[in-house]
Amino acid sequence: MDTAPPEVSVALPAFNAAATLPAALDSLLAQTHPRFEIVVADDGSTDATASVLAAHAARDARVRPLFLPHRGVAHAFNAAVAAARGEFVARMDADDISLPRRLELQAAHLRAHPGTGVVACRVEFGGCRKACAGYAAHVDWTNSLTTHEAMSLARFIDAPLANPSVMFRRALAEAHGGARQGDFPEDYEMWLRWFEAGVRMDKLSRTLLVWNDPPGRASRTDPRYDLQAFYRVKAEYLARWLARCNPHHPEVVVLGAGRITRRRAALLEDHGVRIAAWADIDPRKIGNTVAGVPVIHRHDLPGPGECFALSYVASRGAREDIGAFLEARGFRPGVHYITAA
Repeated sequence: MDTAPPEVSVALPAFNAAATLPAALDSLLAQTHPRFEIVVADDGSTDATASVLAAHAARDARVRPLFLPHRGVAHAFNAAVAAARGEFVARMDADDISLPRRLELQAAHLRAHPGTGVVACRVEFGGCRKACAGYAAHVDWTNSLTTHEAMSLARFIDAPLANPSVMFRRALAEAHGGARQGDFPEDYEMWLRWFEAGVRMDKLSRTLLVWNDPPGRASRTDPRYDLQAFYRVKAEYLARWLARCNPHHPEVVVLGAGRITRRRAALLEDHGVRIAAWADIDPRKIGNTVAGVPVIHRHDLPGPGECFALSYVASRGAREDIGAFLEARGFRPGVHYITAA
């Protein structure tokens, strides 16, 4: 009998997931990796989740249930990580599907790259692309970011990796902390914190997870995941990044002068960043002053050695247009400008 400890622990928080948990567990139990466990933290479910979990655990000792009082996904995830015995921890949600070689390939990557702390993978969108076009576009965007450098530069746009697709070294949670409970998306905040701590994150080019998009997904229903919550937590980490990386700190020029852009960028001012100018292409805005800050045409933007630019327009296509404009002017991402919407 093999008594070796598992190399991989899957941390799987579950709340009222009786309908989807069986398929998620079956996909994990079919993994090709030889030594893993599945630590399922039942977050005080009120449906049949506990019964489903107990039945799977009775059939397969690799399923280790934790039955917890309901305190939220952050607490459930942290409890699963604390109970994990593996050197590596794979994140999983109760409504997603891991393809058979996921754990094998991600663990092999971490073994082969000791300087890498987190490895994600490309994911398949498990929803209706027509009805959920925005979420599908987000999945396509995350799939386009396959290097640490690309994900690091993109982290102030949104989470550059799919949360349930990651595997990480368990020691990182001890060194940098796990998920934090608060009025913000706990997964995004944790990745921002780990990026800030210098953790290297890679992404496998293979698709190894089906990321489903059910109507009850927390990112659709939980107020901690609304856009304002994203921008509040983003502003805190972005401001600290600017203090380290912007040679003109605390001044920035913000690309975009619309009402939504101004409201979101203004959150940075609470963290000591000063907006020197808004740069736009709308003739109705150019020449105006908003809260004492002038609106200039973006063609009048100073050169890359004279200012630091912050792209803060989120409308489809605008991010790419602004990036192309800035780079044609000699601005380099991460050096002379950063995108944050």
